[in-house]
Amino acid sequence: MKTYNIGVIPGDGIGPEVIRESLKVLKAVSGQHGFQTELVDYPYSGAYYLKTKELVPERVIDEWRTLDAVLLGAIGHPDVEPGLVERSVILGLRFGLDLYINLRPVKLYAERLCPIKGKRPADIDFVVVRENTEDFYVQIGGHIHKGTPDEVATVTGLYTWRGCERAARYAFELAKDRAESRGGAGRQPRVTLVDKANAIRAHDIWTRAFAAVAAEYPGIQTDHAYVDACCMWMIKNPDWFDVIVTTNLFGDIITDLGAMLQGGMGIAASGNIHPGKTSMFEPIHGSAPKHAGKDTACPIGAILALAMLLDFLGERAAATHVEGAVTRLLESGAIPSVDAGSGLSTSQIGDMVVAEALAAEPRAIPS
Repeated sequence: MKTYNIGVIPGDGIGPEVIRESLKVLKAVSGQHGFQTELVDYPYSGAYYLKTKELVPERVIDEWRTLDAVLLGAIGHPDVEPGLVERSVILGLRFGLDLYINLRPVKLYAERLCPIKGKRPADIDFVVVRENTEDFYVQIGGHIHKGTPDEVATVTGLYTWRGCERAARYAFELAKDRAESRGGAGRQPRVTLVDKANAIRAHDIWTRAFAAVAAEYPGIQTDHAYVDACCMWMIKNPDWFDVIVTTNLFGDIITDLGAMLQGGMGIAASGNIHPGKTSMFEPIHGSAPKHAGKDTACPIGAILALAMLLDFLGERAAATHVEGAVTRLLESGAIPSVDAGSGLSTSQIGDMVVAEALAAEPRAIPS
């Protein structure tokens, strides 16, 4: 029986609550699909830092590299300097493991969840490929004369040909795979580059790298949108998009908008991926401290992150099983919303997904 070593970082706020439910689902489907998991727990979080003053040491990053995957709940504590622990844990994973792709599906599971009138699941089904290790997140910059009227703050965004090219290539391969999964039906495969090259001239490197990769995929349509126009079209015509590839900063922003198209932050999942190597998966909702400890947070984002993790490990049938269970519960209205006001507890939703997964045979869900 195949065994996977999975690191688990529950983190802060609602993180431990939603991870608890995703692990409950993992236990159910692993038995059904004939594989085992060895879980390795890691304490790193804002709460842990307040107790120990310890951030992630290099030896732990080395240990993460030996795992098959990592499942993260959320990082962020109101009593800790903003970004301190996030940089240690999240950027420690992204940069330490070179997780150069942030993959964020934007998929509507039930029409009632979308705040835009008349949009159906067939209208909202695209994926954002966010470059994950460059841009302003490389932490080049700082302050001088801090706290005085003469204070100056600087930050430098870094873009490399290698970083742009590999993100673009991943996007084109993904568009090809999505088209193959549709069996020739539905929309034509399309990759849209989103940047701001008209105002940020350094983004010209994205334009040229994208064009160079696109030339290798003549069967895939290409498109371009400046980030402000992209936000407009995501609201007006979300059905236009298939795969978006974009910078780290812009991807961070537009995927929160995408989450709202799905029904809210509680449903959105992401993968931080280095193809073929250890990768990390997480819901994107953050630690939401005001909801912590109340058993009201929606765990669907964490459960769908688990489905992405299983798919990455090659357990495609198990991933399909998990997503299928979530889809049926949302389509039927058994889970009425994906926020803390659904009327269902965090643990109830987890139990419902487990029961639905155990009760039904896997069915084909579009990738």
